[in-house]
Amino acid sequence: MAKFSPTDLDHYVFSRTGARDDRLRVGARYAEDAAAVSIDETTLVISSDPISLAAARIGTLGVAIASNDIAACGGRPEWLVSTILLPEPDIELLDDITAQLDAEAERLGISIVGGHTETVSSLSRPLLSLTCMGPTDRYVPTAGAEHGDVVLLTKGAGIEGTGVLATDFRADLDAAGVESATIDRAIEFFDDISVLPESAVLAPVATSMHDPTEGGVLNGLVELACASGVQVEVESTDVPIRPETQTLCAAMDVDPLRVLGSGALLATVPRDEATAALAALETEGIEATAIGRVDAEVDESEVGVVYDGRQYATAVQDDMYTLWD
Repeated sequence: MAKFSPTDLDHYVFSRTGARDDRLRVGARYAEDAAAVSIDETTLVISSDPISLAAARIGTLGVAIASNDIAACGGRPEWLVSTILLPEPDIELLDDITAQLDAEAERLGISIVGGHTETVSSLSRPLLSLTCMGPTDRYVPTAGAEHGDVVLLTKGAGIEGTGVLATDFRADLDAAGVESATIDRAIEFFDDISVLPESAVLAPVATSMHDPTEGGVLNGLVELACASGVQVEVESTDVPIRPETQTLCAAMDVDPLRVLGSGALLATVPRDEATAALAALETEGIEATAIGRVDAEVDESEVGVVYDGRQYATAVQDDMYTLWD
């Protein structure tokens, strides 16, 4: 799997959006994971996301990932439409997936209001496509980072990737000598996939927020920086990585900053708001770290992420994709 370039998306996708609607505040554009539509006195945030590779917890992850896109825009996820495509009419598999969808949606306070379910024989694994919606009082874009802002990261790199490695690749981890207790702790990372709590804390002050998914925290930073037209400087030693993530990623030879990153929230806040924002997160029991800064004015050739001295300005491939080949 790979993402299309911003140029191709601009030409073939973002320029072909049907009828004009003056109520549309934010539409299809690079790195913005949710649209914003003005309805009466409020703003409705809408996002769609597919998930296909992670098999063991696909329903749980699907709900969390779809709702994270709403929360990362400052919205309150309330409604979900679920499309379930299965390779064959496997009732046991359907039961597992819908039970996961139901449990996670209930846990997050989201109502599943419709969708579609069928079999597609050409598929080799289940495919979910979820659309989430919710209102917001203050829409926070990915493209809002400003010069001088501090870059915050909640929880750590590779939260989702760690959970997926622990479930979908447990046999490989066992063979690599990873202790069962470490793998069991990593499975519990699925409880940390949602970013609704930290989004609610940061939305009032953040200039931008972004939910890193494919390509991990590094790709999330690239998307945030390029969408905002700024340069972000980050050192690897400043990015928090949990011990279980380090162990499992090392065993599978993948980079914690380049694996599925849901569970972390990237946010930029004005420098004079950073200390208070970190304190507010700590009060809510949410791990968070200042990992970088948005540099002063730069020219177009410098837009992107400078990570350990190397510049990144295009999409970063997720290291986990090769594990499913």
